Amino acid sequence: MKEENIKTAARILLGAGLIAAGIGHLTFARKAFRAQVPNWVPLKKDDTVVYSGLVEIALGTALITASKQDEALVGKIAAGLFISVFPGNIAQFTHKRSAFGLNTDGRRFLRLFFQPVLVYWALKSTQKSKINL
Repeated sequence: MKEENIKTAARILLGAGLIAAGIGHLTFARKAFRAQVPNWVPLKKDDTVVYSGLVEIALGTALITASKQDEALVGKIAAGLFISVFPGNIAQFTHKRSAFGLNTDGRRFLRLFFQPVLVYWALKSTQKSKINL
């Protein structure tokens, strides 16, 4: 499989994952996502979950439908989202909030290492390919 096909599949998979997560924010996983909202966020936890869900749906859709010229920008925005929600993962760990099967300190701690993977995935799957001459 060509590198470009792998990158396209990775980008679409990430976009679909964001859409699914966004739908979860608005429906079946809404309560669980509240566990990740830090106490210092100035909005109600439920409002934060709803707004972030809408952003994830929009961003996932953009990852799937972006033109070649816009992919890199959308990837950077997605990476920025993953970085911006990282404090929520930290809050879930430090406040010992169980959600999504993260019901031990060890599991919540290991979850912290997944966020850099998402940042890398967003950037790598949307960066322009280098031309080899």
